[in-house]
Amino acid sequence: MRQQRLFRAEAIVLRERDFGEADRILTLLTPAGKITAMAKGIRRATSRKAGHLGLFFRAQLLLARGRTFYIVSQAESLDEYAGLRGDLARFTYACYIAELMDRFVQEEEESPELFELMSQALGWIAHEHDMRLWTRYYELRLLALAGYHPQLFQCAHCETALQPVRNYFGPQEGGVLCANCGPQAMRAWPISLNAQKVLRFLATRPVQEVARLGMHESTQAEIETLLQHYIEHILERDVQSLTVLKRLRNDLRRCSTSSSRSAS
Repeated sequence: MRQQRLFRAEAIVLRERDFGEADRILTLLTPAGKITAMAKGIRRATSRKAGHLGLFFRAQLLLARGRTFYIVSQAESLDEYAGLRGDLARFTYACYIAELMDRFVQEEEESPELFELMSQALGWIAHEHDMRLWTRYYELRLLALAGYHPQLFQCAHCETALQPVRNYFGPQEGGVLCANCGPQAMRAWPISLNAQKVLRFLATRPVQEVARLGMHESTQAEIETLLQHYIEHILERDVQSLTVLKRLRNDLRRCSTSSSRSAS
């Protein structure tokens, strides 16, 4: 990318922040890696780029290499993932998956598989009913492509084949631990047999089969907690949008409970 001053690239907007009176700095995911770009004048009412380059949009861009940032010269929207607009829950899930991608992807490191995953994931979050299921699938795919896939079939410590019993999950060890190693590990949590089966299913099955998967709430919550502990261990920091997502889900749950009581 650096050798060409002016070039075209497909990009997804992962993050944006206002700059100056009318500009915006964008964190863009492209098949060739993550870059930072300046969209000059995009906040003006007369800007032609404004309707083509919103947060989480996928767009075809004409970019120029500037002194500090790439400069967006032209933008044409390819997909706005319209299901995210006007739905706070879907938009917050999109914030979460975008933050994870931003944390895992390196600047200008070629990553066409990660670009495709992000595009697919935004589509799932925008349109699919079970956003939690698709978020778990996304997390596992992202971890695998980034080189951090948790060990699910052999003990992450002694490397023996895992038996179909309650085992343990150890973020520091890199995955599931057998019943012998688990109790000795620091910060390892018991993991149910159902959760182990679902994690293996999500890690090995194609999208078409994942779409037909159903999970009990308890298994869903267990897997969510384990994966998020694992992700935050790898990143060595909290995921900011996760706090917002949990708060929103709790608020929606309380509202639903209050409405049910009122109706009865």
